[in-house]
This record gives sequence, C-alpha cells and structure tokens, in this order.
Amino acid sequence: MLPAQWTPEAAVITPAFVQTLAIYNAEVNRRWYAAAARLPDAARKADRGAFWASLHGTLAHILWADRMWMSRFAGWDKPAIAQAQSPTLYDDFAAMHEARTTDDARIVAWAEALAQDWLDQDLTWFSGGVGREMRKPRGLLVTHMFNHQTHHRGQAHALITAMGEATGDTDLPFVL
Repeated sequence: MLPAQWTPEAAVITPAFVQTLAIYNAEVNRRWYAAAARLPDAARKADRGAFWASLHGTLAHILWADRMWMSRFAGWDKPAIAQAQSPTLYDDFAAMHEARTTDDARIVAWAEALAQDWLDQDLTWFSGGVGREMRKPRGLLVTHMFNHQTHHRGQAHALITAMGEATGDTDLPFVL
C-alpha cells in the first residue's frame, strides 16, 4: 500500500533518470538476446509455462509493449497486433533481435531528448488492456514502461537460466 502522503506529483522522474533506465535496459536486453541466441530455436519457442509461454514469446511481448508505449510517448507506429497476440510479433528470432537492438537505440535517443516539462504533464490514451480511456502522469507511465521490461525480463532470466545459459550480472549498479 502506498503511504498516505504519496501522490503522482510527488514522484520525481527526471530526464536523467529516464536516460539511466534507457541505457540500462538496452544493455540488459543485449545480454538477454545474446544468451537466447546461444539456444536452439525450438528451445526458445518451447512452452515452458511462463506467462507468455516461451522465452521467445516473452521477449516478443516486451518488444510489443515497448512499441505500444513509444507510440504514445513519441509517435512510433503502434504494433499491428493486439496484446494477446504479442508473443507472435516476430516468428524469426534473428529479425526480432535486430528489431530489439534498433528499438533500444531509438529509446535511448528519445530519452536523451526528454525535457522535464514533458515528463511533468499527463498523458491521455485509450487502454485496450482495461478497455477505457486513461489519464496518468507521463513520468509515472515512462517508469511503468521500464518496470514492465524488468518484470518480464525476470521471467526471461529464469527461463534462460533453466535452459543452462547465463546472462551475466544484471543488477543496475553492476551493469552501468
């Protein structure tokens, strides 16, 4: 439960904070994809009981969600498929890996150009997930995008480890 004095306005989200998370996430994604690339395609795509079924599906969902949020934040093209189909965003792992690398560079460049006044404003959008229009502070939503990546990468990390691969250190202070 949040403390009674917490409000979205009290959250201090700065461009420097967003830039740190963008750089961190790009590096950790690089490590995840390198580890996943060492696995056979069938192993990456096997249903292992994860929320998005497989390692491939989980990585595809993260990429799908990043694109959905960046369509709201920076005018990127929205994914052409719904969230429920997000694990099928890419069938080919090499193409998905290339897209992840490209999108991470775009997210880092976007973060480098952020201004505090943009982060301090609200964003209004229609959420397909909850089926209604939403309005929240942009800083909170940007934090959510990175937190969402971390949440599902934790699942991907468990899958990668269970398949005998290693990603190396992933804790923020040891990555940056």
